[in-house]
Amino acid sequence: MLPVRAILLALLLPLLVPAATPPAAAATRNDADHFEAYFPAGDGINTLHADVLRPKGMSPDRRTPVILTVSPYTNHSGEPLENGFDNEGPSDRFYDFLDLSRILDRGYTYVMVDLPGFGGSSGCNDWGGNREQDAVEAAVKWAASQRWSTGKVGMLGKSYDAWTGLMGVAQRPPGLEAVVAMEPVYAGYNYLYNRGVRFTNSVLTPALFQAIDATPGSVNDSPEYQANGAPQAWCYGLNESLQQIDSPHDPFWLERNLLPSSRRSRVPLFLTQGFLETNTKQDAAFRYFNSLGSPANRAWFGQFDHVRGWEKTADGERAQTGRPTSQFIGQVLDFFARHLKGRGDVRPGVQVQDNVGRYRHEALWPPADSTTLWSRLNRGTYADDGGNQATGGADDTGQGVWSVSQPLRHRAWLAGEPQLRIRVETTAPRTNLVGLVYDIAPGGKARLVSRGANLFRGAGEQFTSFRLYGQDWVLRRGHRIGVLLSGADSSWWVHAPTMDTVRVESAAIGLPFLGRDRTRFLPGGSTPRLEEHLRQTAPVSKATIRGSDRGFHLPPRLR
Repeated sequence: MLPVRAILLALLLPLLVPAATPPAAAATRNDADHFEAYFPAGDGINTLHADVLRPKGMSPDRRTPVILTVSPYTNHSGEPLENGFDNEGPSDRFYDFLDLSRILDRGYTYVMVDLPGFGGSSGCNDWGGNREQDAVEAAVKWAASQRWSTGKVGMLGKSYDAWTGLMGVAQRPPGLEAVVAMEPVYAGYNYLYNRGVRFTNSVLTPALFQAIDATPGSVNDSPEYQANGAPQAWCYGLNESLQQIDSPHDPFWLERNLLPSSRRSRVPLFLTQGFLETNTKQDAAFRYFNSLGSPANRAWFGQFDHVRGWEKTADGERAQTGRPTSQFIGQVLDFFARHLKGRGDVRPGVQVQDNVGRYRHEALWPPADSTTLWSRLNRGTYADDGGNQATGGADDTGQGVWSVSQPLRHRAWLAGEPQLRIRVETTAPRTNLVGLVYDIAPGGKARLVSRGANLFRGAGEQFTSFRLYGQDWVLRRGHRIGVLLSGADSSWWVHAPTMDTVRVESAAIGLPFLGRDRTRFLPGGSTPRLEEHLRQTAPVSKATIRGSDRGFHLPPRLR
């Protein structure tokens, strides 16, 4: 959710103080008239700041639908360590979308609202809690009630400001008619932890958001903007300490879990989620999407990372999603036109990409003909020493208990989330478990398909059952499926090893296989992230395969 340069901001922020310079006229776009507004945050205490971009020259009495972004990233100072504090005008965070979509020329108003504590909004951030959820509701109601608004609001965002879009889905405020959320967070706990095991960002990211909160505006901003945005440092230490609670059942995290509050919401959602995300990972993504109540929902699930649907590589040569930029922009425009203007029609469902790079349409995902087949895994022991990683071994890979299937007699297709059931014996509390699923080629070269982690909080005999990351993966004839039970994947999680020897008493893997073949595909191709992932192989020796060989329950030939 954060650029790496924010680390420098956290270190230098105490030295960055804006000069007392009178505000200058706001610089804006050639296609927009810009003005600022302030309104109550919904908590009875704080004030929210908005930047409003109206179509150029349009009368204030002319009503348009509103595209709204509620964000921590729309401070007028932008990237002060790169550009200084003398920026003029609103944030350009989504100017690329405005340029590509020509949304203002199409008769929409675009509004950016700062979350509490960020930019020109007063208060303090609380990492997706009630203050922010109330602010999203207040922002939608305000945008819908203005004289220049038709009363129909759509939300747009990526990462954190896609999380605020899902807050809108959960809150269901009057006027919210559609949400486009690219690579969002579904539950605050899931962003920092995977079943008690910390991701690498679990300590640094909370600290960096306090630095963003404390960043002053531009020297060209009004005294009101500067006063509202002044840091309220009382909450910084509190936020950081509460975010270190590693239980999803703690009240702090329950407040920030959008799955229960979003269930059966009928606010139409257009969601993107990368199978190969390295930032806002896919934990609960598919469960969240399938729990919603609108028949108009649509999604892109693909082999991409933390990118906007229209984003290209730095050299501008390739689309990060493997599909033309115009394709995503066109679908977003159709989505907004249908729900904010009542024009046209949009085909609901999921456009999903497999590991070959092909897109196809599914009514839902996992598809209805995806059947979970269970296979018993080998028993054995592994060391909870933090030493294993999913890929990168020189001669052999994987420290732990391997189970390797017989060679596939025909092509098979995984589509869904593998499930792991395991019973272990431990002597130390807080031991780690990582489950890794591989596609092993005949020569022993393995590619990671899925993974998941769990923290055993007690000692003695313990049982757990959980879902691993979802994938849409074609397995070729002659390949094997490998499952590794280990104490770590140090490339993904920050483990606190106990040095305990964990005994696997029993284990089983549930693998979701398609029953019907897919032969019709949509335009699109491979992605840079997929190609990077396929290069990250793990060598598995013949001795390991022989010693771990066991019969898996494999599917019949695809119909």
